[in-house]
Amino acid sequence: GVGLGSFADGCCGWYAGVLLEQATFPSGIMAMTDSPGDVLALLTIGAIVGTYVWRATGVIFAARVNVDGPVFQWVTFVSYAMLGGLIARMVILPIGPLMETSLIYRTLAFAIGVGLFFALGRRILPAVFIGVGSFIILVSYC
Repeated sequence: GVGLGSFADGCCGWYAGVLLEQATFPSGIMAMTDSPGDVLALLTIGAIVGTYVWRATGVIFAARVNVDGPVFQWVTFVSYAMLGGLIARMVILPIGPLMETSLIYRTLAFAIGVGLFFALGRRILPAVFIGVGSFIILVSYC
């Protein structure tokens, strides 16, 4: 840059968009990011600040959100549609180790889980545990 001269080379460690290996301040003090521990500390602090800024923003705006409004209902519907699509993909077109299991076992365990969900009065946790347990039993012993 114009007017920066050697100050940009020694102070910031950047020259023409390239990070120089030895970044020192004019007085000879090492830059703060030369130590790996300092880099990890800066990354951790940045992640914490970034997380809590958005959490605080959410708390501030949460009182103003109308949960019965059309926008919130649309977001809810889209969320359920995405969840349903992901579950269907896991059952029908899985990837990874699940791909090596039989489609019949995956479909049967899914049907058991959904059936128990409705039979137990829409209680999700027991239905999930029994559905996963039935899948494990089917894959392990059949």
